[in-house]
Amino acid sequence: MSVGMAAPRSVYACDPDRSRGRQFVEPPSRTRSPFRRDCDRVIHSTAFRRLKHKTQVFVFHEGDHYRTRLTHTLEVAQIARALARQLGLDEDLTETLALAHDLGHPPFGHAGERALDVCLHAHGGFDHNAQTLRVVTSLEHRYPEFNGLNLSWESLEGIVKHNGPLMLRDGSPVGRYREHGVPVGIAEFVRAYELELWNFASLEAQVAAIADDIAYDAHDIDDGLRAELFRIDDLKEIPLMAGIIAEIDAQYPGLDESRRGAELVRELISHFIGAVFSEAHRRLELIKPASADDVRNQSEALIAFPGETAAAEAAIKAFLKVRMYRHARVMRVMRDAEQLVFDLFARYQNDSAAMPAEWLPPESQLEPDAVRARRIGNFIAGMTDRFALTEHQRLFDSTPDLR
Repeated sequence: MSVGMAAPRSVYACDPDRSRGRQFVEPPSRTRSPFRRDCDRVIHSTAFRRLKHKTQVFVFHEGDHYRTRLTHTLEVAQIARALARQLGLDEDLTETLALAHDLGHPPFGHAGERALDVCLHAHGGFDHNAQTLRVVTSLEHRYPEFNGLNLSWESLEGIVKHNGPLMLRDGSPVGRYREHGVPVGIAEFVRAYELELWNFASLEAQVAAIADDIAYDAHDIDDGLRAELFRIDDLKEIPLMAGIIAEIDAQYPGLDESRRGAELVRELISHFIGAVFSEAHRRLELIKPASADDVRNQSEALIAFPGETAAAEAAIKAFLKVRMYRHARVMRVMRDAEQLVFDLFARYQNDSAAMPAEWLPPESQLEPDAVRARRIGNFIAGMTDRFALTEHQRLFDSTPDLR
């Protein structure tokens, strides 16, 4: 099958008619599958709307055309659906996971996450993936019979495990969780609602994860060019990029830099999608999984870049790390953003009345330090960049400009 054509539903796709259900039993929708219902709930959530004013790399007021968490999320969803369609997967579940994957990110991108992790170090730290789980299982208050969005088991599994298993069967943490253990928010939740942290998630979740990589590699190049942190020809040090640039220059000699950059980003996304499809097709043909559970029980992910493309993708990340994420201009803003989060956390700890009434416990309730710290962390994590700046201006005499 050629790339771009829709495949019939695959035997290894998640079947909405065989969903493992929801934590809180609800009557089925008359008009929507369980996964379409999940997707709609994510789109209508408060946390999703807040992504509009949360940093991707550049703080919102640095320019109208830089990506925010929301535009990044929409680009991830578009790429994920394209791959899901080609592989015969459930597009609604794939879209749900793509749209939900960053709901737990705090203001100011990874700078905000680092700051909250320090603030909450004594109480389990901060992990944006665990925070996303908190958002969809407890922090959203939109329904009369439960907290959270009451998403299907498959959506919760994908949110938690889209990057792979978190532990072995014996409970030993693996990968990036080996040093500090499974994040407290996830570990606590699975005691009440098992998500099988020892195996892989569905192909739909794996597709959403790799779409995230493709999207932010491509759009961070686009934003870095727009911000003039580097030039198109600087990317020629990466062989894959040099080849794409050469093809563009041969086909469109004399093209202006803006269109040249846009064409580069388009061709890069197309190259990555084609490479992932080919590698996924190869692995699926080799293993021939007969069900979604067969996918979960494999010893490796089935959605991945082929070796040469994986090396090129790693080179792009390394380039962006040096030329963009650690650029003096970006680092200066992010240091100020981290301090702003530290300031807010300390102020709320010292003066609970500084927080909105709906975020305070009942006056008669004795609150352990860990619970109190997590409540403050949840409040800050839900802030947009703009609201965090406004709060800081309200509570402090001087607030950094973040430019």
